[in-house]
Amino acid sequence: MFDQLSKSLVMASLDYGDRVSVLPFFSWVRWHNEGAAFSMFAGGGGWQRWLFIALAIGFSIFIVTELRRLSPGKWLMGLGYALIMGGALGNMVDRVRLEYVVDFVLVHYGSYYFPAFNVADAALSIGAALWLYATWREARLEKAGV
Repeated sequence: MFDQLSKSLVMASLDYGDRVSVLPFFSWVRWHNEGAAFSMFAGGGGWQRWLFIALAIGFSIFIVTELRRLSPGKWLMGLGYALIMGGALGNMVDRVRLEYVVDFVLVHYGSYYFPAFNVADAALSIGAALWLYATWREARLEKAGV
């Protein structure tokens, strides 16, 4: 919900291509991404939209299945899964509704720019990091016999 709310606010207050500097290294923008992460496949002609919608649905089904199998004490893994699914569904809603994903956070330093992103992208990234950490931690505990 926060992803969709933030994108609605950006779309209501900025025109496409607008950029508002907030700090020397941070700006609000309104950019549209028809591709995947870092605009990969953005010039694909439209097929990529349906692929990414199908992937979001497929991953969400997988994650729901994994969440149902998760034991109650594995809250960190559950949080990682929830963030990944929330991010995937947030961007999927954009693809279904708008045919592109709205990106609005731009981090930069001098002439170096990190690709613009949104709340869903941040949730996906944080969720993936949590999932990797929880998986590593779980393997380590199993190896130690705990």
